[in-house]
Amino acid sequence: MKLFAPDNSELMEITALERDGDQLVVKGKVFGAMPLVAKLRPEQARAALKMLTPRLVFFLLTLPFRRSQG
Repeated sequence: MKLFAPDNSELMEITALERDGDQLVVKGKVFGAMPLVAKLRPEQARAALKMLTPRLVFFLLTLPFRRSQG
């Protein structure tokens, strides 16, 4: 999975999502070169869930079925 900047340049490529105890480990590369291992803690996952609205949840559920804009 790749994340892009507003100018369509690649910011990050996520190569793996893994579990490490009660944390989610995200592995990938930043800017195509610098390796990254990030951990998401349970309290941060709860904080992310607080940002979701019903409209955004619907969008996220339909996102895999939408066509790419570019």
